[in-house]
This record gives sequence, structure tokens and C-alpha cells, in this order.
Amino acid sequence: MNITVVGTGYVGLVVGACLAETGNTVICADVDAAKIEGLTRNVLPIFEPGLDDYVERNQRDGRLRFSTEVGGAIAAADVVFIAVGTPPDEDGSADLRHVLAVATEIGTHMTRELVVVTKSTVPVGTAAKVSEAIAAHAKYPYHICSNPEFLKEGAAVDDFMKPDRVVIGVETDHARSVMAELYAPFVRTGKPIIFMDIPSAEMTKYAANAMLATRISFMNEVANLCERVGANVDLVRKGIGSDERIGPAFLFPGPGYGGSCFPKDVKALVRTGEEFGAPLEILDAVESVNERQKRRLFEKLQALLGPALRGAQVAVWGLAFKPNTDDMREAPALVLIEALLEAGASVVAHDPVAMDETRRRLGDRIRYAASSYAALDGSEALVVVTDWNEYRHPDFARIKQSLKRPIVVDGRNLYDPAKMRALGIEYASIGRGARA
Repeated sequence: MNITVVGTGYVGLVVGACLAETGNTVICADVDAAKIEGLTRNVLPIFEPGLDDYVERNQRDGRLRFSTEVGGAIAAADVVFIAVGTPPDEDGSADLRHVLAVATEIGTHMTRELVVVTKSTVPVGTAAKVSEAIAAHAKYPYHICSNPEFLKEGAAVDDFMKPDRVVIGVETDHARSVMAELYAPFVRTGKPIIFMDIPSAEMTKYAANAMLATRISFMNEVANLCERVGANVDLVRKGIGSDERIGPAFLFPGPGYGGSCFPKDVKALVRTGEEFGAPLEILDAVESVNERQKRRLFEKLQALLGPALRGAQVAVWGLAFKPNTDDMREAPALVLIEALLEAGASVVAHDPVAMDETRRRLGDRIRYAASSYAALDGSEALVVVTDWNEYRHPDFARIKQSLKRPIVVDGRNLYDPAKMRALGIEYASIGRGARA
């Protein structure tokens, strides 16, 4: 099948590479000439495990190519995926300008009957707007689909190649048939393709992310209460996660959620509720809890150092919002760093892959360490923000020896409080009370 994916960001690049991997002929089109030039040389604009191999192999074998000629790519397609960004507008709603601009391009340049798939995360009603924009120029029949993505950053290739479900909103039998054929290689193990109407598919994406964000904020509030009453949130998490009605996923407390999806999608769903007169009060609380939680690590460090925080050097391990990505969007580390700088501290940071992206955002306002241990030299304290594997079992004796004052604030509950106390390290974590 001839596939065109418009947009070579996180979603578009994964979609294009994975569809090429199953034998389709794919063009990934984007107006960003520098990005396209890099991709043709197998230089990816994002870090995602395994994606570079897919891009290199499928370019080499002729199934995948990259182009700035969006119109020409559309003209060659049987199926067009719209995978451009939908950043939050000033009021929190999704900005659809790029999506609708692509729809106009599709109507102008299509050369045959076409299936048009919105892959970008868009609010309910967007497919109708896309159809209207295409119809203003189209000379051939077209079929609109909504196919929301459920890709976890750091595991996106596996999620696409082995999905737990595929959700597709369709209006015609032709679109259903084409999409079923396209996704057949990915569901051979029996995972479902769930066909539904388009508004339901659009809502499913937002509802899924909002539910996951709610679990995170709920668990963070429980963790904060555990600290006050002397309970251990790790044990509470296991106790409630073993209930089959609840399950264990997304119950780990931490410094708040970030990334490209949860913050933006929660805001957009709240705005949709306001627009249609159905306020989502739970999500208002989820968002406010998350914003407060992002300051918890700074507050814990401030309590330990007191006035000595001003002028102190603080080591930060982990900058990306989660492991296995270089994504810094809405990252809790940014909130921590800004608070530290405002308080008069200096910051030395380390992250396995996100330091270039952090440098692009923060410049020389902080220092960047060549290794995790190099960040400790001359620092008063260490704050662990992102749970990269290399931070899980460090040399604690070396940490204690390197820090001027052995203080560790653990934002991911990676370490055993009893062991840290026995080593003589002043230790703070999330939701573990005095008895932990």
C-alpha cells in the first residue's frame, strides 16, 4: 500500500517507519527542510529505542523516504496519515491550525480515492472540520478515519508493532476495509482492532490519557498523606494494585507527570468539557495536584538544607520526563531547576540522552556533567528526578564520599531508606513515612 505520513515528529516518524517495516511504501513529508535533510542521512530528531534501526533499514531497502514536497507525497498516496502537532492554545484547547492546513493540502493535491487518517491527538469534532477543509478542494472521493495513537515514549516502536489494541473510527465500509488490511500484520496474535464511530475514537484517546494522569495524581496525593501519617506508599501501592479492579500500573508516586501527552491532553479535555457545558471537575483537580507535585522535590531539599541552599551546588540526576527518551516537554526536572536557580543555588545535571535538549532550553544557566558521578563533585546534595536504569544501583559509598554533605532526595523511590540511614546518608523520598 502507498502510505503518506504528513509530519515527522514523534508520532509521524514512528508510524511511518513501522508501516514501512511491514512492506508498505511510505513517504514521510514535512515542511521542515533541516529535519528532512537529517532524516535522509538517518539522523533522527528524537531519541526512541529501536527507531533508528527501522529508519535506516527501510530507507536502505527503498520502502521509506522523506520529502519536503507535501503535495507530491499526497498525490502518490492511497492512505494519508495526518500526524502534525496540536500544541495547546492559550486557553488550553488543542491548536488545530496545522491539522487543517494539511487537510487543505490533501484536498488540493489528491489524485485518486483516498483514505485520510487523523493520527494527531485531536478533540471530538476535528474529523468533521478536516472533512470540510478537504471538501473545499477535493475532486475525488475520500474517507475520513480517526486512528488515535497509544504510544509510550521510550517503548513506541514495540507499542506500534505489538499493540494491545488498535482503535479506529470510521464512517464507510471502504475505510474500514483499508484500515483492517493495513493493521492486519500488527494484530496476528489476536489483539483487537476496535472499530467505532469517529467521535468515540477521538474521545477514547483523551479519556485514556486523562485516566492515566488521574491515577498518577491520585497516587501522589496518597503518597503525600502517607508521609504525614507514617505510612509507606510502596506498601500501600502493592496493597491496592493487587486488587484486580485496580491493577498495578501507573500507581508509582513521583515528582508529577510530564511529556508531550498527559499535560496537553488533560488541558484539552477540560477545555472541551467547558465548551460543551459538561465541566470535568476531577481533571481540574488532577492538573492542579500535578502542578503542586512538581515542586515537592525542591521543597524536600529546601527543608534539608535550610538557609544553606542559597549558594549551594546541587546535583540533578535525570532531566527527561521519563527514561528512554530525550523529551523535556513539561519535565518535572525543569520545575526543580528553575526553583533551585531562583533560590540562589547552582545546578550540575546529568542525563544519559537529554542533555543536548536541556542545553537547548536552558543554555548555560546550569552545568552539564559528563557522567552521573561527575555531577556529585563539589555538590551539597543529589536529587534523583528520572528513573534511568543506571541510577537504580549506584555506588552509595562513592556518592557519600563525593558530596560535601551526604543528602539524597529520591524522587522515584529507587533506594531503600533503611540502607541509606545505615550508610549515614540524609535521605528523603516520596510517600515513605517515618516507619518506612
